[in-house]
Amino acid sequence: MVSGTLFHCRKNSWPPQEYIPRNTLQLFDFDSSAPPEQAWRRKLNSHANLLKEFSITFREAIKMVSLGVRLWSYVRQEASHGRKAPIDPFTRGICKPSASQGVPLGGMGSGSISRGFRGEFRQWQIIPGVCDGSPVMANQFSIFISRDGGSKNYASVLAPGQHEGLGKAGDQGISSWGWNLGGQHSTYHALFPRAWTVYDGEPDPELKISCRQISPFIPHNYRDSSLPTAVFVYTLVNTGKERAKVSLLFTWANSIGGTSHLSGDHVNEPFIGEDGVSGVLLHHKTAKGSPPVTFGIAACETQNVSVSVLPSFGLSEGSTVTAKEMWDKMVQDGQFDHENFNSGPCMSSSPGETLCAAVSATAWVEPHGKCTVAFGLSWSSPKVKFLKGSSYPRRYTKFYGTSERAAQDLVHDALTNYKRWEEEIENWQNPILKDEKLPEWYKFTLFNELYFLVAGGTVWIDSPSLETNIKKNQSQLINGEYLDNKASEPKLNGKQGGVVEDTATGCHRSAISDLQKHYEDAGRFLYLEGVEYIMWNTYDVHFYASFALLELFPKIELNIQRDFAKAVLSEDGRKVKFLAEGNWGIRKVRGAVPHDLGTHDPWNEMNAYNIHDTSKWKDLNPKFVLQVYRDFDATGDMSFGVDVWPAVRAAMEYMEQFDRDNDGLIENDGFPDQTYDAWTVHGVSAYCGCLWLAALQAAAAMAIQLGDKTFAEWCKTKYLKAKPAFEEKLWNGSYFNYDSGSSSNSKSIQADQLAGQWYTASSGLPSLFDDVKIQSALQKIYDFNVMKVKGGRMGAVNGMHPDGRVDESCMQSREIWTGVTYGVAATMILAGKEKEAFTTAEGIFTAGWSEEGYGYAFQTPEGWTMDGHFRSLIYMRPLSIWSMQRALSMPKAILEAPKANIMDRIHISSVSSRSSHSETGVKKIATKAKCFNNSVFNCAC
Repeated sequence: MVSGTLFHCRKNSWPPQEYIPRNTLQLFDFDSSAPPEQAWRRKLNSHANLLKEFSITFREAIKMVSLGVRLWSYVRQEASHGRKAPIDPFTRGICKPSASQGVPLGGMGSGSISRGFRGEFRQWQIIPGVCDGSPVMANQFSIFISRDGGSKNYASVLAPGQHEGLGKAGDQGISSWGWNLGGQHSTYHALFPRAWTVYDGEPDPELKISCRQISPFIPHNYRDSSLPTAVFVYTLVNTGKERAKVSLLFTWANSIGGTSHLSGDHVNEPFIGEDGVSGVLLHHKTAKGSPPVTFGIAACETQNVSVSVLPSFGLSEGSTVTAKEMWDKMVQDGQFDHENFNSGPCMSSSPGETLCAAVSATAWVEPHGKCTVAFGLSWSSPKVKFLKGSSYPRRYTKFYGTSERAAQDLVHDALTNYKRWEEEIENWQNPILKDEKLPEWYKFTLFNELYFLVAGGTVWIDSPSLETNIKKNQSQLINGEYLDNKASEPKLNGKQGGVVEDTATGCHRSAISDLQKHYEDAGRFLYLEGVEYIMWNTYDVHFYASFALLELFPKIELNIQRDFAKAVLSEDGRKVKFLAEGNWGIRKVRGAVPHDLGTHDPWNEMNAYNIHDTSKWKDLNPKFVLQVYRDFDATGDMSFGVDVWPAVRAAMEYMEQFDRDNDGLIENDGFPDQTYDAWTVHGVSAYCGCLWLAALQAAAAMAIQLGDKTFAEWCKTKYLKAKPAFEEKLWNGSYFNYDSGSSSNSKSIQADQLAGQWYTASSGLPSLFDDVKIQSALQKIYDFNVMKVKGGRMGAVNGMHPDGRVDESCMQSREIWTGVTYGVAATMILAGKEKEAFTTAEGIFTAGWSEEGYGYAFQTPEGWTMDGHFRSLIYMRPLSIWSMQRALSMPKAILEAPKANIMDRIHISSVSSRSSHSETGVKKIATKAKCFNNSVFNCAC
């Protein structure tokens, strides 16, 4: 339950002294063991309330009944084939979501495991598209302390709370362990990709403990950021007068979440590695033909730290060694027998049996002395396999190979390299953290929202052969059988001067070697729209989230755009039923930007989304052009520009069909034909129309730089007609109306009405409108959509009537979208309204991340209603907070300098702008850049 203070008080900083006594902080003032000044914080005994999901109104339910029936039928049909539908609102996980999340573990794209702020390992996403939120409670850190004289002994799991079954007579499982931590003197501090847990005298009043969690998420490091591993560094400070023997214990179940530990045939084996790194490998045999997984748990032996292992124990009576016997051994001896290292692989587990392993690290800590103990965790699943058969090597295999024993090398390298990782992380973060102009909440929320690039179901593959993919794409799976697909055959693209395109891949065959080089350099990357919306690289949402990738991993961002450029030029003629209207269409239309890259066979079977026919959406193509130009401008990568230019032209020309009155503007078609896919639009809309104007300008600018004069002229002709028509139809003297129709919400104030201007300004292009209009529209959004909703403490509501009532025409119009709010704030910054921008964005922090808020930290949803009920947790779009950082990073001289309109540089010739492609300038650039071997500009027919 949200406290009544949420909307009435403002807190500008969260100093660690309010959570940890200053003298304790001073004890940890070395070796990065003290939590940073800026961090998201919780006490371990904080109540993790259950989260409340949104519900639709009766009126909305009546409107959606037909969709609901069709969706239910589709979900059941997919289930009959052993697949999960990409959108399934009818099935809920066993574990109800709660306000308990923390920083996830590992790098990007090799499966992820999240860790709650109390220490539980949860949100298992080892298999692509599968997320199990339930914690595996056998996975714990525990501590055993004895002192000289034997008068003081402590043993406790380092996690608060009472475990289910605790105290049950004769129990042999984990409830027999010492769950003695209250948590009132222990705190969690998160600054992604690191987290600190400080135990201030718990369980031993004279022992201070800091556990530092480190993962290799390092911007511009395309090697280490792909590694599935994490390190836990314990710093122990003995404030007592007696020497203390401290044993830390790391236990791990052979499980990938859910009930996978009960499936049988799992094997554990101990290992002694180099540099003192020793531990246990846990080989997990997955179900349903998914690739196997091997975990590595280890500790680093030093002069003062000795490591021992128990390769296997069970959770029930009848196990060779039970969890209770393991615990009793640690209480008595503080370590395991050294002979365990020679035991070899254990017997494979039987169905219904849980197989666990333990690593212990023991050290003596002198009075007023300090000691460091480091544990590592890795998981290796070299192949990522999708349900319809495609499999690929994960990115990290480029450096570690495909052996199941890579887990040992990964955990070794993590334990020997983590200090370098931390140095690189601090060098990246410190300039922002030390910027006194930025609000405290913004600094750590900016970094913590990046959790999604690990926990958002990411897949990062080492590039497969594009030649192999072409051959594979000549057939497609229909009703369980592969049949020849004529839509995959090479087609003649007459509009582009007779370029022969292979429409299954969207690239000319002789260009393959050049594309392959780009993919080998950074691999290919997928991330989910959200863990509830299982579609890869959903493009209308990537439009918001991509700012993070562009800033931190630009090579990944460019390769995603290359994937979509190929997709634009492809076609998949298989029939699909669209569930909203019940009509049929083809899966992928040539020239249309796909909604997503698929679910069960990404890259090969696009557009998993089937609510509406997205080939008729009005925002996807302009968003592609805008993102391509922004990335082209930001990176200065001319070869990228040449790579994607044919797709940019095709995407723009495709949109001509939606200009039905020849005024240069595209019109919406009376259904939700854009990212707000429940919010109907009629005629010209502020959202799509503004995106279209911006795309015309961006395409013209790119055409000039690439030397395509004819297409630049075409864009100018369109723009000169479209802009005055847009302003005439939508500008009402204060803001741009929602649309030009006559519905009850046509005059609504849409928070996202300046999305095109956002991108225009973010790309350094001249403003679409005069400054008076931009300032007026932004002020209207701030005064109404932001400040009239709980005093600005929740973000920007999507729609607001001009009389101050929230637009409740559909569920999305009345929602506050977190990522859109960040985007609106970025637009405000670019327009010089920084105060309003940070107030707007702070509403997302207050309602979602603050201690008084609803509990959405590290699981930021797509949006919430005005009473705080969420929709779609762990969602991609909130990464758009990085658009605020881009806006703040753009030099003021560039933002404030007068800009000549890009269209003024284009002189329309007497030749029709519909003439064939003017290639000369682009060919010269392509030759110089050695892109495509010039083949994309030569007809091979």
